[in-house]
Amino acid sequence: MSSERPNTKRIIREDIDRIRAYEKAFDVDMPYIGEDGEIKNLPDPFPREVNGVVRSGYRLTELGRQAEKEKMPVMNPILGRNTAEETFKESKIMYDKAEELGVQMFHFVHSEATRHIDPLDGIELVEQSRGKGGITPKGEREYVQMGGGSVHPMRINATGDTPHISILNSLMAGFDGTDIGPVIHVHFGGRGIHDYKTKVTNSYKAIQICAENNIFVQLDSHKHVNNILGTDGMALAMCLLSEGLAVKAGLDRALSAIQMNVGGINLLADIAVMKAFKETTWSEFIIVVPETFQDPPADFRAEQAHFARMAVSAKLGEANFYRPKAAESVGIPTGESMSKAIWASQNVFESMYQTEINDPFIEKRKEEIQTEAMAVLSAALKMDRMLSPEEITEEFWQQFDSEELIDLIVTAGKSGVLDTPRAGGWDLQRYVKTHRDQDGIRRYIPGCTPQGVDEQYMPIAKEDVEPPKETEVIHDEKIVLATVGADAHVIGINKVKEACEEAGYEVIFLRGMNLPEAVAEVAAETQAKLVGVSNLLGLGGSLYPRVDQRLRELGLRDEVHLMAGGRIAEKEEEHKEYEERIEKEGPGFLGVDVFFGPGSSYEEIVDWINTKLGNK
Repeated sequence: MSSERPNTKRIIREDIDRIRAYEKAFDVDMPYIGEDGEIKNLPDPFPREVNGVVRSGYRLTELGRQAEKEKMPVMNPILGRNTAEETFKESKIMYDKAEELGVQMFHFVHSEATRHIDPLDGIELVEQSRGKGGITPKGEREYVQMGGGSVHPMRINATGDTPHISILNSLMAGFDGTDIGPVIHVHFGGRGIHDYKTKVTNSYKAIQICAENNIFVQLDSHKHVNNILGTDGMALAMCLLSEGLAVKAGLDRALSAIQMNVGGINLLADIAVMKAFKETTWSEFIIVVPETFQDPPADFRAEQAHFARMAVSAKLGEANFYRPKAAESVGIPTGESMSKAIWASQNVFESMYQTEINDPFIEKRKEEIQTEAMAVLSAALKMDRMLSPEEITEEFWQQFDSEELIDLIVTAGKSGVLDTPRAGGWDLQRYVKTHRDQDGIRRYIPGCTPQGVDEQYMPIAKEDVEPPKETEVIHDEKIVLATVGADAHVIGINKVKEACEEAGYEVIFLRGMNLPEAVAEVAAETQAKLVGVSNLLGLGGSLYPRVDQRLRELGLRDEVHLMAGGRIAEKEEEHKEYEERIEKEGPGFLGVDVFFGPGSSYEEIVDWINTKLGNK
């Protein structure tokens, strides 16, 4: 690390207008350019004492290495509320449980959804999404001053249009770490409003800031490829590209981790994918997260039994960090629920005998993942030969100029070399189709492998799966579907889209991060007869009525059916009261005709649509 931090200061100069917009939007003091032309109000890099504690990304390095030595994953719970006071109150319950168990944790303090949006170009989306999804930038600073992170190191999440600015704020606050996701998490996950190139470029700036200021980085995420139906090998290739950017930025590998999902369906497959990542990636650590799209039971006890399968995989696969899950079906958990999830997961870890499983399937599956990854990586980098895992070193990445590497990544994403079936970014190629075989492994459907990648190296579904046929539009009525507000959670609405298309409807799909009024206006422009909107952050109470109001202003509300879904309440404890109100009053107070909450079936949704549109 250079004590002068030339990249950090250059980035502040380049993006001073956005930094000023961030300062204004979130009421926090940020670095600025003084009258003498020098950067002012930039704190010293880590290690730095903040509120009596020396903060640094290397606090997390020590925890990760402790896990490696003791074969005991470190807990990485996620809990962040809208205010510092509420976050501290709920986290204190979680911290007390950690003290009782005698463990030190890596706390992921979830940030407000507004972090996804460029504060200069997307201020309207920022304004309508305040107060939901987690702690505010100002709250981050207040939380540290209240004692947050004094015992348990912590990180924010900074994924979005301008992660480098969010990370500057977290540096000032005193957070030890962050996430970024330059290749996968930001754009394939559908976060933000900008194009792929802008997001990769800004993410590279974020990595440069982390490198010069000793901030721990969850660099990229197998989890987010897994969530949008991508394969393990595709995820590995994309994570390797992110690591190439990290090498170019000068990040210490001891400050880098890759996040991954485990499914708990096939223990050998989970161990194999963890082994493939541990042996191939440059990052020193892996953070394992349970799959949450398997529709975990709403009952807390049953939910913990469900996630215990994934905890077993994390333990035997020797994860450095593990993220316990709680109240996944209803929103942000309480400290009480999360403390019980920590207790349950720690019990699994401490009660299990650590053994090495030497089944030949593990090695075979590991090599299959690596082969796919090398084929995708070779195509993305436009190599004239097939790369091998052994070649992917720091020296390998130094042959590329940073701008060249960014351009190669963006071109690969837009051309279909990097591809997943439900990629969220609006300018990405979407061609591949995948199928999860009964052994829990996701493979490609024949004829639907990544474009520009040699098919012989791609894992093909073992079950008899036909390439999907183009759905025939048999109904005249059009449907508009979108998430509203700064919400990038598009898995559910993607499934609604597919169900509607299979039922014979033409769907205009706006994906994530839309203004409510814009959704209504698209419905008017396309002469749609039904609009479906979703928000998973608990903003529906304020955003759904705005769709209703705009349809009324356009004189269309009597002609257009309006349905909504997602989580009507952000927090676990609020969810039940909203459900009871909907059951008692109906969904009219939301401005919609029907609300499909967690647990609703897609058959139920399509049946309602058919009834309303007269297609029974």
